[in-house]
Amino acid sequence: MKKHVVLTLGANDINFEVTTETYNGYLNDIMPNNKVAPAHNFVMRSVVDEDKEKLRKVLEDSPGAAMQICGLLQQEFAPAIEISVKK
Repeated sequence: MKKHVVLTLGANDINFEVTTETYNGYLNDIMPNNKVAPAHNFVMRSVVDEDKEKLRKVLEDSPGAAMQICGLLQQEFAPAIEISVKK
């Protein structure tokens, strides 16, 4: 599966192509003591080539931006579903 997501970061629209492979890779890379690097990698792997430089600038200028962007991409790619246990 692939999903196109456009996020407006400041004055720039930045396009992402989130795939099942990049999403699963991010989840597999998360460790209890290492969340920032996997989030940064997920965001950079998902951004389209034409917008990589714009995204790099945002990430350099805004500490924590990778985590925020990662969270939004996750919500758009894999929205929460309602699950209940039948007894």
